[in-house]
Amino acid sequence: MEPGQMFFYTQTINGFYHLLKNDDFKMIIINSLKHLAHKKLIQVYGYVIMPNHFHLLWNILENNGKESPAGSLAKFTAHQFKKILKDIDINLLHQFMSEKNDFKYQFWKAYPLAIPLSTITIVEQKLDYIHNNPVQEKWQLSLLPENYRWSNASFYENGYDEFGFLTHYRD
Repeated sequence: MEPGQMFFYTQTINGFYHLLKNDDFKMIIINSLKHLAHKKLIQVYGYVIMPNHFHLLWNILENNGKESPAGSLAKFTAHQFKKILKDIDINLLHQFMSEKNDFKYQFWKAYPLAIPLSTITIVEQKLDYIHNNPVQEKWQLSLLPENYRWSNASFYENGYDEFGFLTHYRD
């Protein structure tokens, strides 16, 4: 992903396991996004955290040292997931064991989806998709998009940014 370009980004839990049903794991993602945004490495225009994946509308501003912010996000969250699962559910942790030599566990599927967004119309379509994801019949996580805590729909509905890291896509 090139800096200065807005992307629709999707990262999925390996094996589509519903690891992110647990709010502690959602907060790990939130805290990582918040950290990267406050370091001015990213701008987040939209997000939703679902039980087995998350979507972002974001812009990479600069690398985190030698690492991309996307790489930092994946690495930090994986380390935190491992730390929690070691304490609360070692059997679940073993489900994420990797057969690769370079790391022992793989929480995220390889090759996340990153689509560059070129027009405001496409940005708004992706934002609508993100906001409506939790209310889809498949998920039924909320009756209204703005009532789902793990999305930024309320930010665009009433200006509320609970976690303090969002930027309006028109800014």
